[in-house]
Amino acid sequence: MKLQHLAIGARFEYQGQVYVKTGPLTAASETGGQALIPRYAILKPLDVPAPEAPGAAVRRLDAARVRKAFEAFYEVARTHCDPVGETALEAARAAFFAALK
Repeated sequence: MKLQHLAIGARFEYQGQVYVKTGPLTAASETGGQALIPRYAILKPLDVPAPEAPGAAVRRLDAARVRKAFEAFYEVARTHCDPVGETALEAARAAFFAALK
């Protein structure tokens, strides 16, 4: 794995030492000090999250329940808006429902 594929704060091993990514090309050694990690370096990521087990339950949302919950939210939010805010809220509501299609 390359350094650019790791998030800031990710731990990895490079040349037998453990580092924490601190920037696009930099890392801090667990023993102290900063290092410049070359783009070509192949790293061994540590603390990688375990892949999901096959057949793991996937939570699916029911569109009707989402719509009902959003409408309840919308009605409360609408009561707190002035006319300009209500227009913007209505546009956001339309965009939300368009995204569900």
